[in-house]
Amino acid sequence: MKLGLCIPLVAPYASPEYIRTLGITAESVGFSSLWVGEHVVLFDEYDSAYPLAEDGKMPGNTEENVELEPFSTLAYLAAHTSRIRIGTGVCVLPQRNPVYTAKEAANVDWLSGGRLNLGIGVGWLAEEYGALGASFARRGARCRSYVEVMKRLWCDAVSEYEDDHYRLPACRFYPKPVQKPHPPIIFGGNSDAALKRAADLGQGWYALGLNPEQLAPRIEKLGALLAQRNRSRDAISIFASPYPHEYDHEMVRQYKELGVDELVLLEFAPDVDELESLLNNLAEEYMTFVSSL
Repeated sequence: MKLGLCIPLVAPYASPEYIRTLGITAESVGFSSLWVGEHVVLFDEYDSAYPLAEDGKMPGNTEENVELEPFSTLAYLAAHTSRIRIGTGVCVLPQRNPVYTAKEAANVDWLSGGRLNLGIGVGWLAEEYGALGASFARRGARCRSYVEVMKRLWCDAVSEYEDDHYRLPACRFYPKPVQKPHPPIIFGGNSDAALKRAADLGQGWYALGLNPEQLAPRIEKLGALLAQRNRSRDAISIFASPYPHEYDHEMVRQYKELGVDELVLLEFAPDVDELESLLNNLAEEYMTFVSSL
């Protein structure tokens, strides 16, 4: 099992120095991947239910949760690293334009030398969709459609696609991604619908906020869905983030025993000094332990 890392990159503390330090240090101490999230805007008041909290509200105040734009941030990280994989955890695809998203993802894969993990989700915040002029309804079906649009752009010399949700006229698209046929698509979310998207279209599944006991039946469900589609379990990499659960060596061992391929540790650090200390401490406590499992 590998260890990945997600440090929320929130202005004002996520300065260029902070992001450089994150990339350089995480790579040097041996983390396998770095992940960034996505919220374009947030709201002081909202009716949508945040799925990782019992009260349906994101922890902290609004200013503490609005992260930097993911793809330009990943390109910046790519410029200061050479080996560590970089990913969106996750990009909310149905509220975006799929052609621009395909371009941004391919650009990051090109500039990083083929290191992008493209995490995709459908989101939970209807108010954010509204601010972007995107429909919250049928976002799951639109997600599938947009994935197909992006695949045509990445894989075909002349790209063309049409369905009920999007029409892409015949066009040419560059750069093509370095990874072939395209960067791994990793679907985030814990619902049956998210698992079906992963089983149908994905190269990975990103489990959000499930402890090992909660994760076990979801992995069993994913295995059954893959079998129904004549896909092997090896066709899918499972990524899991313990947050918001506290974790220790025993819990990490349980994730490994369940078949998690990469455990993504989500932690916070308010400044560069604390960030360096956090990364070194995490590596010292968990890197050798995980390699021994």
